[in-house]
Amino acid sequence: MTALGFLYPGHSAEDDYQRMEHMLGSDIRLDVVHTDIGEDAHRVDALLEMGSPDRLAAGVEQLRLCGAEAVVWACTSGSFVYGWEGAHDQVRDLARAAGMPASSTSFAFVHAVRELGVRRVAIGATYPADVAELFAEFLGAAGVEVTGFRGAGIITAAEVGEWNEEDVRALAQESDAPEAEALLLPDTALHTASHIEKLESQLAKPVLTANQVTVWEALRLTTRKVNAPSLGTLFTREPVTQA
Repeated sequence: MTALGFLYPGHSAEDDYQRMEHMLGSDIRLDVVHTDIGEDAHRVDALLEMGSPDRLAAGVEQLRLCGAEAVVWACTSGSFVYGWEGAHDQVRDLARAAGMPASSTSFAFVHAVRELGVRRVAIGATYPADVAELFAEFLGAAGVEVTGFRGAGIITAAEVGEWNEEDVRALAQESDAPEAEALLLPDTALHTASHIEKLESQLAKPVLTANQVTVWEALRLTTRKVNAPSLGTLFTREPVTQA
């Protein structure tokens, strides 16, 4: 059994992790611990507080008791808002507090883009435009070219969690660009696990979503290789290891 730990802010799309655990179809357990979200707002000051060391450290003991082998801060905006260097400091602090390998969804996107071998991406964000722009800048610091981004202007994660498949597909279609080699949907409050295959078929390119890359990143930290085509192109690049 490979046990993976996730610190997830509040309650919005955490059922994506239960769904992905089932979709992985092997001896992999996804343990989710909810952190105190503070103020539910896609606003820089609120996001900085959401990702503060004390809030993250409060959840790590429960993950240790679960037997987690690695932990990922499952929040994109609450990590990239710190900037490239600050996000590194955040995961280093988390690793020290947890006593295990750690990362965040922002770095998961960077590593997933590199895994796919693409250089140009489009971003379809639920956030206000100023927050979406910070994600584009974060990717730029990693050497990823952002062809364009769309910010849907949604303020709260609670509202994003209510979006249905039609909403997600519309955001993807409106945000894509012909020159982009992949599309990124960065909000972990957005339900996407069941839609990735359809989105990739719709756009004819890889689609990376926040909860998808978060799970992939935890697997990467434990060097576990899994092939799960229902989770998109990112999960078809490893040899089949399930029984």
